[in-house]
Amino acid sequence: MNRVQLSAVPPQPWRNGGGSTRELLAWPAAADWKLRVSLATIAQDGAFSAFAGVDRWFAVVDGAGVTLALPDGDSALTGSSAPQHFAGEAAPHARLRAGATQDLNFMVQRDAGTGEMHRAAAGSAAPGHSAWRGLFSADALTLEVDGTSIAVDAGTLLWSASPSNAKWRVQEATRAWWLTWNPR
Repeated sequence: MNRVQLSAVPPQPWRNGGGSTRELLAWPAAADWKLRVSLATIAQDGAFSAFAGVDRWFAVVDGAGVTLALPDGDSALTGSSAPQHFAGEAAPHARLRAGATQDLNFMVQRDAGTGEMHRAAAGSAAPGHSAWRGLFSADALTLEVDGTSIAVDAGTLLWSASPSNAKWRVQEATRAWWLTWNPR
């Protein structure tokens, strides 16, 4: 199992000055990724970058939330909302509800495979069998992997690219998300 601490990843400012991103993972390689996990800080209203051929999930981690202007209509998201899935080509405009937000982004190259992002509620298990699976937790929690307890610090991405039938279950969670990917 691999571990990435948010505190070890410096923020990269956006070219438009509207925020910054901490890229937690570009897998299998930064130059040719199939999936990408990042935490962004949105500091002002503005458009997302377009990512052609990418499926994208977005969840509010901290802050009052955002409203995304998507092709099918506006989607208001808060910290208690389910992740929003949309095509990377959509490049929605984000309108802050009341100040800056921190947001989890999960992106998957559409031609490489299929992904999912779900809230990790207390007692929940990682969905099914996946070629790649991850857990991002904004809060400290305990992850149980086949009966072994693993302490997870706040601001941690745990992930594994080794397909297995190991059961991953969170014992408690407030702000945590399951991430999965399977090749086509």
